[in-house]
Amino acid sequence: MRKLRLSMLNRGLRRLTQINADKRRGLFSKEASMHVASGRRGANPALQGFMPISRKFPIYLSVLLLVGGVSNSNCAATETELFIQSVAEKAAEAEAQETTVVSGNAGWLFFAPELRSMSIGQFWGDAAKEVSRASNLAFADPLPAILDFKAQLDSAGISLIFVPIPAKATIYPDKVVGALRCGVTVRTDEHHLKFYDILREHGVNVLDLTPLFLQNRFTDAGPVYCKQDTHWSGQGCVLAAEAIAKAIGVPSWAAEIPKRSMQIETRTVEITGDLWKELGDENLQKEQLRLTYVKGEAGASRPGVGASWRASPVVLLGDSHNLVFHAGGDMHAQGAGLPDHLAYQLGFPVDVVAVRGSGATPSRLNLFRRRDKLKGKRVVIWCFSVREFTEGQGWRKVPVIQ
Repeated sequence: MRKLRLSMLNRGLRRLTQINADKRRGLFSKEASMHVASGRRGANPALQGFMPISRKFPIYLSVLLLVGGVSNSNCAATETELFIQSVAEKAAEAEAQETTVVSGNAGWLFFAPELRSMSIGQFWGDAAKEVSRASNLAFADPLPAILDFKAQLDSAGISLIFVPIPAKATIYPDKVVGALRCGVTVRTDEHHLKFYDILREHGVNVLDLTPLFLQNRFTDAGPVYCKQDTHWSGQGCVLAAEAIAKAIGVPSWAAEIPKRSMQIETRTVEITGDLWKELGDENLQKEQLRLTYVKGEAGASRPGVGASWRASPVVLLGDSHNLVFHAGGDMHAQGAGLPDHLAYQLGFPVDVVAVRGSGATPSRLNLFRRRDKLKGKRVVIWCFSVREFTEGQGWRKVPVIQ
């Protein structure tokens, strides 16, 4: 009898996951999203048979675990599928309500477009046009543009380090849907993993920060993402800088670059996160964040040793993750961002080419406008959020060096 119950539960879950996988891509039409948000199903063909699970997520795995018939691998696979479906529903609800904020657990806030980007499956090749939000679907596929840029850099003898920044929900899935029965270190981004493997097969040096971030989700230094902002935290910047510096290594050309004396100082600051502002709930206490500032020689009163250096052999290219805690203003602070900590690790500043917006095409256009063919550059670090694969302005080939 126990085996029969387990078999029925497994068949039911397989049926649920298959139905929802078939329907998921239809969720993000405006009409479909409105039906999900209102709880009405059946009127829209895209939602026929769709079973929303975002409020029931913890139950499914609990039932299977109680009957005691789920292996660790099956648990992880089933839980990942349920998580992705729950994230898809939450993103659709936010879209229907015309908001970009999804409230999670314990005061955590998430960016709805990023949740959507996690839920749409394969985003390259023939599938790209089906899932991309690019205005011109001719530039929906990220793969050709990435490989073209690598080929240009190869022709100039410049190394590319490709650093996709994991989605916040990939590192903190429990803050979106509740406690995970199979452990929070389970990878929920299988399509990103597949894409990175394809890039590596084409010779791209992909630095996947996800394992490092999962290992450091909560330490004495704090979480690796802001609770109320779309960006990583100060600790995320520190970890990323250490990993990137390790990936660069100690090449012979580095010995020719004059090194600067730098110190670090840690302070706790209050930030007004972009998601906090978008939510509009003034009763929600603002986030207190620990930042590590990089400063010059002893006695220097203000940070700035990590300011962008145009002559640097290292280019930091990408989106606003390269500006947060570095550029000041709406980026919260100066002297505590990724460029600053890269300077601290390398001993010299980097050349920052980052934009408030899409780190895919616009950032490379900024390189193109320089018209210098990256003369004197040795390494390009291309660092941006994974949501850029589907939620940005598209992936044009840009003749930076040609």
